[in-house]
Amino acid sequence: MSVADQYEIRPHMKFHSTVKIAEYEPKTATWKVIIEDQRTGRETQKRCRILISAVGALSVPKNCDLPGAENFKGHLFHSAQWDHSFDYKDKEVICVGNGCSATQFVPAMSDGPNKVKKIIQFSRQAHWLSERPNPEYSRFFHFMMRWVPGVQRLYRTYLFLLQERDFAGFHVHNGQKIRSEWTHAAKKYIETNAPAQYRDFLVPDTVIGCKRRVMDTDYLSCLHRENVDLIYNDPIDHIIERGIVTKSGREIGADAIVLANGFETQKPLFPMEIRGQNGQSIADHVSRFQRIQSHLKLIGWQWLEFADGSPEAYFGTCLSGFPNFFILMGPNTLSGHLSVLYTSECQINFVIRLIRPILSGLNRSLLSSLFNTEFPGSVVVTSSAERKDVAAIDDKAKQLIWATGCTSWFIDPDTGRNTIMFPDWQFKFHLRSMLFSWSDFIYQKPPKSLQREVLLTHQHSLRATATGITIIGALFGLSSLLGYHPLSKLDALHQYLSAYI
Repeated sequence: MSVADQYEIRPHMKFHSTVKIAEYEPKTATWKVIIEDQRTGRETQKRCRILISAVGALSVPKNCDLPGAENFKGHLFHSAQWDHSFDYKDKEVICVGNGCSATQFVPAMSDGPNKVKKIIQFSRQAHWLSERPNPEYSRFFHFMMRWVPGVQRLYRTYLFLLQERDFAGFHVHNGQKIRSEWTHAAKKYIETNAPAQYRDFLVPDTVIGCKRRVMDTDYLSCLHRENVDLIYNDPIDHIIERGIVTKSGREIGADAIVLANGFETQKPLFPMEIRGQNGQSIADHVSRFQRIQSHLKLIGWQWLEFADGSPEAYFGTCLSGFPNFFILMGPNTLSGHLSVLYTSECQINFVIRLIRPILSGLNRSLLSSLFNTEFPGSVVVTSSAERKDVAAIDDKAKQLIWATGCTSWFIDPDTGRNTIMFPDWQFKFHLRSMLFSWSDFIYQKPPKSLQREVLLTHQHSLRATATGITIIGALFGLSSLLGYHPLSKLDALHQYLSAYI
């Protein structure tokens, strides 16, 4: 049974759907979302109180910018939009790029019973490759993980600490020794495993750590195969009907061209159009020059106001002027040494803490009904808090390797700002998701017409109700700690009681 089936996720999913526009309506405190069916093109409208973007930063592939692409008669697609109608067995394939994606599918396509006849990879810049640890776990280890309480969590903590220590290597000055050790190990690994004719190219001349290191998934070993060629000194000039032409004039035929040229990392949420209060939009991130040319458009105005046009967000999650809207894997939430799953979990917990009072109003308990408790309808970060948070992120980022002028998809080429990486230890990211200032947010009451939009009274036992009433005195003093504006202490009290009833 899959995880999705085990936790009954599928009934809550709607596939083959594209969010075109999402607009916030202050009068109803809801988001109006226009969704297009990818199969029929039919558009439908839905409303929601909470809107969360979980598309991530690596979801929009870069287009092919090679001249003549429209003339190619074969299959041309990005690795993230794989054309499953193409059977590459005994075919000639051209790969453009050599990042994480290419180092995975080039070995897979060049080996096995369905291997290609020939795959030629074009690369402009080498990446630092590291050996991928891939241990085999014993039956005893499996037994411990499954049956001994706490062992899984303990092992995960061990792995976390093992990777967390690497952050010290990203500091410009204090991390030089660590980066030297990384460089020595990676260089030795590449020179030991790469074919002799490619070694000079495959050892990068860039500072290690500026780009995320690539774990070697048999990529170096596949370069020894007869059906794999790497071309790094004669780039593609243009595409023709049956292949490509290089700068030197060499023609190379191909049945397919697979793009591994990266993603639009500086265009979060693209191509969705999301409009908050006053109609301001964050659907696209365009350059300052483009904004001057299209000054009547509001696209990107939010980021122009706060970070010179670069993507930014409070804790990489919230934007002022966009109530009840949250971004997962948003600006400055990734790390160069740990998993994005960890940061996403932290963000999810952060969002749940923020929206819990709103959800409580939509799903009332017995006590809240008895006391006629009022709940907020929306929450939004203040502009001052957002500015302060962005300034703090930028200040810390100046101390790290990504601020040395190196080229990376972490950096906005228009502003030179690090928009991707969280510039601090990951344990601090976790603490930040819990220990934030409630004064950074404004909670507002829902419109009167919606204050009783959903009224669900759960059937609680007398014992549970009595328990809740008994602890009222103890909890009433603690309720002042919650500071949900403009909620009363009685409202805060209910949030504590909801954990018991």
